Order: sequence, then C-alpha cells, then structure tokens
Amino acid sequence: MPIITFSPRAIAKELLVGLPQRSKSVLTGRYGLSGSQERTLDAIGKEYGITRERIRQIENHGLGLIRDSESYEEHAPKLVDLKRVLEQLGGIVSEEIVLQEVPKSQADRNHLLFLLTVGHHFEDRRENNDFYRRWHVDTQLSDAVERALKMLHESVDSDTLTPEEEFIQLFSRFLKDEGVKPREPEVVVRWLLLSKRLNKNPLGEWGRADSPHVRLKNTRDYAYLTLKRHGSPMHFREVALAIKKLFGRTVHPATTHNELIKDDRFVLVGRGLYALKEWGYNPGVVREVIKGVIEREGALTREEIIERVKRERYVKDATITVNLQSGSFTRLPDGKYVIAQKK
Repeated sequence: MPIITFSPRAIAKELLVGLPQRSKSVLTGRYGLSGSQERTLDAIGKEYGITRERIRQIENHGLGLIRDSESYEEHAPKLVDLKRVLEQLGGIVSEEIVLQEVPKSQADRNHLLFLLTVGHHFEDRRENNDFYRRWHVDTQLSDAVERALKMLHESVDSDTLTPEEEFIQLFSRFLKDEGVKPREPEVVVRWLLLSKRLNKNPLGEWGRADSPHVRLKNTRDYAYLTLKRHGSPMHFREVALAIKKLFGRTVHPATTHNELIKDDRFVLVGRGLYALKEWGYNPGVVREVIKGVIEREGALTREEIIERVKRERYVKDATITVNLQSGSFTRLPDGKYVIAQKK
C-alpha cells in the first residue's frame, strides 16, 4: 500500500503560519483543521456577518497566499511525495479511496484534503451522475479512464453479472482503445470504483449499479444470487440457510418461500424446489409445461413427454401421466399426444 513519509497535520499547520488571521480562520473552518467538522460557506459567513461569496473570496485568496509563500516552497518535496502516492494509486482516484488508503490516522484526513487542495500538482473533479468525487495528477489519463468507464457501462446488459477478473479484462480492452497502458489489477479496480454506474455485489460479481443483482434490496435479490451461485434447483429452506452462509443475512424459510413465489425470476419446479427461469425452466403447473413441450416439438409419445417435462419439473412419472389424461391432450392412433382441440 502506498504511504506518505510526512504528517499532513504538521505540514498543514505550518502552511497556515503567516496568513492574516481571518484567512487562517476561514481555511481552518472550511477544511476542519481544528479537529471539528468542515464548515459551509454559509455558516462561516453568518459568523462574520458577510456573504458566502465573500467567504469564498477569502478562502481562495488565502489558498493563493499559501501557494506563493516560502513555507509552500519549503514543503514542496512533501507535496511531490503525495503526488507519487496518488500516481501509485492510479493517477486518478476517488476521494473516498484516497482517504481510506493514504492517511495514517483518522485525524489526518481533513489535513490531507487541505494539502490536495493547496498543492498545484492535484486537480479534483466534483461528483456528478456518472462519477464520484475524485482527484487526479494527469488530466489526459483521467479523461481517457472516464471515457473507457462510460463505454464499459454501455457495453454491459442490465442483467449481466461478470466475475471480477473477467470484468477487469473487459475494462482493460476499453482502456487500451483509449491509449491507456496496462496497469495492475488493483489499479484497474480503483478506476472501476470511480463510476457510479458500475458496482459489484457481495459475491464480487460486477455489473450495472442499478441492477437488482448488484444492488441487493430484499430477500428475493439475495435468493437470486444464492441460486445462481449454486447452479441448480434448491429447496426454499436450503436457500434460506445459504443466504445466511453467503451473506450473513438471517431470513425465515417461510418468508423466503413467500418471496420466491411472487418473483418471476424463479420457477417452482417441485415441492418447495425453486430454479431460475433463465436456466430454461418455464412457469406454470405440470399441464402447462406439457403444453409448452408439445407446442415446441410437436406430437410426442408418453415416454418422450415424461423425459422432456422432467427436465423442467421434479415430479413423478405418474403425475405427468395423470396430466396427460386430464382432457387437455389427445392420444393419436400412433400413441403420440397432441394438445386437444377446443370444442
């Protein structure tokens, strides 16, 4: 993990020395450098009895004074060290990750943001609909990464989930198209985390952030991922236990059953057994499944129908035979069954 070789708190304190008292007070309040929360322009303006715009002017003037000061020149190597750290993190990094990985302590977070703001090496980009707030040291690289992220989002279907390793490879192809040189997987993941349109679920699978398979909201979403990970039908009691094991989320089996039966992503294929519709299972009772088989393949023998239906339902042969004799189907002279004509 990249580390800095200095104390942001100590450097910030020294950079403030020599400023006019009001400039020092405004900057200290705006960036929370006294150990308190950052204050808004409005809050500081009310304290001084002046407008928020005037406070903004004082803030910008104070930052300019620091950049022109001997103290800034003296501590320039420290800011170069900070630039090195951001380059190691990828050159463009979300503010959240910067604050997670760079400061040595929680108390240094606000002071670090102050140094990023003061330092001429660093540029920030505000949060918008596509990206979180981020810092960069290379505008050209930042533009290329953001374009690649937008193209990656456009290429992903809303229901698609991709393991992280494959998703990194897919993103890397878009980065290559933008002229970005190959980077370590951990850097590529940090770039992925810049996007508000892409995210990963608790199982580490990536997709669109607004997908119910990524942003899990309820038992049905957790059950979907559980069945998808399992790869074959499960009893609703097994689903409830697996949700607890995979996600640490306690759900009652009866609740699981009630939720699955209301969601068309799942198909009841046996007594309490559920499968995913995307696996090719069709909803409906056994009679409807038989109709679907005959509609797809034409007239079939009893044995052929039993074999086809048992691909979609965990039922006994006798249950299928009883449904064939329900009046919904006609047995032809050659022994094959077709759907009965309505009278």
